[in-house]
Amino acid sequence: MLKKLLAAAGLALAILPAVQAQGVYPNKSIRLIVPFPPGGGTDILSRLIAQKLTEVDKWSVVPDNRAGAGGTIGITEAVKAAPTGYDIVMGQKDNLVVGPWLYGNLPWDPTKDLVAVAHVAYTPVVIATSANSKFKTLADVVAAAKAAPDAITYGSPGNGTTIHLAGHLFEKAANINIRHIPYKGSNPALMDALAGNVDLLVSSVPSAMAQIKAGKLRPLAVTSAVRSSSLPDVPTVAESGYKDFDVSTWYGVFAPAGTPANVVTTLNTEINKLLANPEIKAAIQAQGAEPVAMKVDQFASLLKADYAKWKGIVQSSGAKVE
Repeated sequence: MLKKLLAAAGLALAILPAVQAQGVYPNKSIRLIVPFPPGGGTDILSRLIAQKLTEVDKWSVVPDNRAGAGGTIGITEAVKAAPTGYDIVMGQKDNLVVGPWLYGNLPWDPTKDLVAVAHVAYTPVVIATSANSKFKTLADVVAAAKAAPDAITYGSPGNGTTIHLAGHLFEKAANINIRHIPYKGSNPALMDALAGNVDLLVSSVPSAMAQIKAGKLRPLAVTSAVRSSSLPDVPTVAESGYKDFDVSTWYGVFAPAGTPANVVTTLNTEINKLLANPEIKAAIQAQGAEPVAMKVDQFASLLKADYAKWKGIVQSSGAKVE
């Protein structure tokens, strides 16, 4: 019996170095896929989270921009990644909830092929125009659009985003026809709006906030049910005469399906700690977003509920991207 115990102890000691060599997660760099180009709201929040995980937790988190197709290219790359926790993605309602119903051929289901890791923030959409624009209010836009259908243009971060659909739903609510110009991300759309190449910008608040603060972009309305705490003087679309209009988006971290539960829990715990930090909360709010921490199951439930809800919204709107 003693020999057996000694043999078992020897085996355990032999295995221990291999286990210790693997280390506790994470023991190497984590890639945070950003499904949009640099400069947009998703990129800003992603880099803030990556920077703070690196500073506070002493992890190495590296943002990797993989833009295109309304953010679905970056999501596709995350779905195909090994489920180890070393390839994660900053997803949002745009590409995970709206996109799948707009694009008819996506090779993944967000509720099955991804794991909800940590909710980061939510934000309304803002309808804005250049400070040099003739449009001073949303009513000005509606009047001009009715006088000249399809003559007014609006830029968005791309087809298949909540932002694109917010513009589309506003057209329907106001009974007007304005022309959608999709871009490969928020920043290109913003630059063209500032230059006057498109009449309006429909954007997340974080993407537009710096230029609004600089006085170069004039916000006309936000699309949420209540005013944004970051833009308290800007009316909602509902206040502007379109009752019950409510479109907002959220951002959160996801991992490929099959990622170990302990890794998901570690990521969720550390990101939620960041969101509770007053300095980090203030940094997120300064970008026009509202930080909200959730447990893993809460975030998974939000994804599933929104995924089912927005199927009907997209289908009833008639919007479709082939």
